[in-house]
Amino acid sequence: MPATKANAPVAKPDQQEIDSQKHDIPKGSTQVNSKPNSKKSSAIPSKRKAKTNNVPAKAPRRSARSAAAQIQPDPVRLINHLLSPNSLDSCRPKDEIEDIKSRGRSDLRTYSSSTFSPFEELMCAVILSRPISHGLGLRSIRTLLNEPYQFTTPKRIREAGFEPVRKALDEACTQHRQKTAEELVLLADAVVDHLGDGDEDVRLERVRRECDHDWEKEKEMLKKYVKGLGKTGLDIFGRRIQAPWPESYPFADQRTLSGLQKLGLPDNAEELQKLLENHWTELNVEGFEGNEDERKRRVFVQVLERAVGVDLEGNADAVRAEAAPRTKND
Repeated sequence: MPATKANAPVAKPDQQEIDSQKHDIPKGSTQVNSKPNSKKSSAIPSKRKAKTNNVPAKAPRRSARSAAAQIQPDPVRLINHLLSPNSLDSCRPKDEIEDIKSRGRSDLRTYSSSTFSPFEELMCAVILSRPISHGLGLRSIRTLLNEPYQFTTPKRIREAGFEPVRKALDEACTQHRQKTAEELVLLADAVVDHLGDGDEDVRLERVRRECDHDWEKEKEMLKKYVKGLGKTGLDIFGRRIQAPWPESYPFADQRTLSGLQKLGLPDNAEELQKLLENHWTELNVEGFEGNEDERKRRVFVQVLERAVGVDLEGNADAVRAEAAPRTKND
């Protein structure tokens, strides 16, 4: 049965605007006259030359956004900005910024700024493997790892069981709650049975031992025993785990390389590593823990994380502008 006019789908506002632009008559073009032309008018060419003035044409205005897109600061200056707290809000979802302010807690554990154990990183990789937005994924992580739930070990998840995990995800107002809760409970079981050394183990050194510290073998083992962990999840875990698991270093997944490219940084893991090595003494790395090699890996990971966060939040141009040297007019 043909759809009535009342039931016809309504075009999205942005599409309507595009369509209307396509059908706008450009300035200076000749409109068709519906009245019949006289003999005199038929002898005149249809296109009349517009009156010309000697006034020079005005240069097109450049928006602040287009100007920011052309700013490219020195790479070392940009990296130092990414390593500083000043770049944090540019890579956080807005609701995370509001959550931190509303709770009045600077120690709130967030995916954007906290150091997680390998078990917690694996939890996060499972959550972020689901087809949900960046903001929903980070809100789920925030809810699960902070009070009142604090599902930070396999033991806490196993003792709580499915319903409290599902309740935490309900509170986060995320999607795929049933499936995600099931997978997190199964993850806790997998750590006890196959990946760890007991229900309080969060380091997952058993994986590394049994795989002879071979990253490719480790990925296969994780994929075998962790339900819901595919290529995307393994890429996320591999990107974040490089400080305690040096066998995975240097690694950057395609999503992160895209973010690096938009910032004007090397879109290759090895090239980024060399850039950091060559300018190590110029970088602000005082707050990073561990020996020098571990600190270098932590810095590498933070640059990756800030780059992908900035990209996901659409703030690459703004971050480049923030990192650029200030001029006299600023």
